Amino acid sequence: MNLFENIHIHGYRRLYDLSIKMRPLTVMIGANGVGKTSLLEIFLLLAASAKGQLEPKISEWGGLSEIMTRDRSHSLNISLSMSVPKYAPLDYHVEVIPKALSYEIALETLTQQNNIYASEPFKHIESRGLDVKYFSPDDQKLLRPNWEHNPLETSLSQVPKMYQEPENFRKRLASCSFYGALNVAPKSPVRLPQSMRPATLPGSNGEDLVSCLYYLRETDAERFEIIEDTLAAAFPDFERLGFPPVAAGTLTMTWKDKNFSQPLYMHQLSEGILRFLWLVTLLQSPDLSVVTLIDEPEVSLHPELLRLLADLMREASQRTQLIVATHSDRLIRFLSAEEVLVCDAEDGLTTMNWADAFDLDKWLQDYSLDQVWAMNLIGGRP
Repeated sequence: MNLFENIHIHGYRRLYDLSIKMRPLTVMIGANGVGKTSLLEIFLLLAASAKGQLEPKISEWGGLSEIMTRDRSHSLNISLSMSVPKYAPLDYHVEVIPKALSYEIALETLTQQNNIYASEPFKHIESRGLDVKYFSPDDQKLLRPNWEHNPLETSLSQVPKMYQEPENFRKRLASCSFYGALNVAPKSPVRLPQSMRPATLPGSNGEDLVSCLYYLRETDAERFEIIEDTLAAAFPDFERLGFPPVAAGTLTMTWKDKNFSQPLYMHQLSEGILRFLWLVTLLQSPDLSVVTLIDEPEVSLHPELLRLLADLMREASQRTQLIVATHSDRLIRFLSAEEVLVCDAEDGLTTMNWADAFDLDKWLQDYSLDQVWAMNLIGGRP
């Protein structure tokens, strides 16, 4: 699996000068306002830029000046590397600076140090302001584009698809999905009947949860069985899921409980059951995106469910690079130190350190990781 390995952020909200070595599973814990959500936002910003949607994303967040570090930063810089099997990593860098009421992409490069003896890395993209160049495989040199180039979108988003390495990097960066707290209100999408159609993900609002579970039952019986087994482990009275038709091409879902003769329908399920069912389905999906971002998965979940959730996240991280923000010390009890990124603030600016960077071996002989965190031995406390 191609992993995004290292990220450096300069000038984004509280992330003024932050470097992180990324791992397959990253679970961030810390007090409110220390920058956990900001790291998720950085990946959303990069994904939008890779899709050619940088301008609307920056506008959605109020403009570049609103997302830069207040009183400190004059630009936004992001560097990101991605592993490439049998080759050197791809190194991407973009710098965005304010310009009048808009912004300018001042610098953007995509390089690769395949030859350790070369004085400079190989350049796939080199853009300095309006001076934009791509490496042409046919001409074997950097050339300016012969198509109309949008200066407010990244050069990466406009790379020709036949340029294999940049396009592979762009596609993987664009494949980034965000999942926040599921809306479980009475008329929310997750509680309503859904179309009988192929769906391999439950949707960020649960709008495809029923469709996805039904499709998995029909096409991937083993994976569907794992989901039902997980539900049985979480809820001992659970028996099975059912999918009665509502109208032509429309399904709902039922939950059979051992204590009742009649099954429960979606509108009768508790918030905790719905959210856990949605998370299990998401993390068991065979089509998870390259990067999956989840904010506060513990919402509405009973503490006893968090052990199962940790196992699900660990297994899913073999198929997606999983980045999770949590406030739950109970969740990190079931994680190892190398899976937990401790977020703190110094002078109002974010710091992030892997829990295994602290000398915890002796402490972890007598205490669980959440107890170590509660004792403020690794920071991240309010």
